[in-house]
Amino acid sequence: MRAIGLIGGLSWESTVIYYQIINQRVRERLGGSHSADSLIWSVDYTTVENLIFADRWDEVSALLTEAGGKLERLGAEVLLICSNTFSRVSDDVARAANVPVLHIADAVGAEVRARGMRKVGLLGTRFTMEQPFYRDRLAAHGFDVVVPGREQRELVHRVIFEELVRGVLREPSRDAYARIVADLADDGAEAVILGCTEIELLIGEKDTPVPVLPSARLHAEAAAAFALAGPLIDPALDRPGFGPLA
Repeated sequence: MRAIGLIGGLSWESTVIYYQIINQRVRERLGGSHSADSLIWSVDYTTVENLIFADRWDEVSALLTEAGGKLERLGAEVLLICSNTFSRVSDDVARAANVPVLHIADAVGAEVRARGMRKVGLLGTRFTMEQPFYRDRLAAHGFDVVVPGREQRELVHRVIFEELVRGVLREPSRDAYARIVADLADDGAEAVILGCTEIELLIGEKDTPVPVLPSARLHAEAAAAFALAGPLIDPALDRPGFGPLA
């Protein structure tokens, strides 16, 4: 089993999902009381949140690259940035690393491609929905990505930073997100990517008219499959980048 290094705390509310899913998948594969070999470097979220709102991405890159280096020195054999927004600096972390870095958009994109979907919606922070670093990475997998209108994007963004990263789950926010998903479905989206790892704490498929794709869960499942590097539990993950190393 390869040791998984998680760059977490982005926020810690969703890092919990990663730890839970990775260990569940390992136990499903190996049985008994098995769990994953894993390490977590959890940053102080307020520090990085202040940096991104000040557009100081170079400092974010340096901080997460340092975290990746620490995990690698501690024995991590694969790295994940446990966030969609902060995947903006994933290429920087990957260039500095001597181990693979699994990109969250690739985990999501592979799932969309495996399902044969041609058009999907995207919810996330304003950075994720509006900037090219994430949407372009998704589009490279061969499907169209649509986002809500400006007012709806502002609502989604505000709920993430004022509620979800603080562990606050409100019914009115759930209803608002469900309406936005329905509007994206009306616009032709076959599914909607929950492109902020905290969103899956708020809504699920029981709330929406089309499937939702939980990015944290998909990223964590890809990490577990990569770490185990054997026959995969979910055939949808048996694709380049997520299967056994050559």
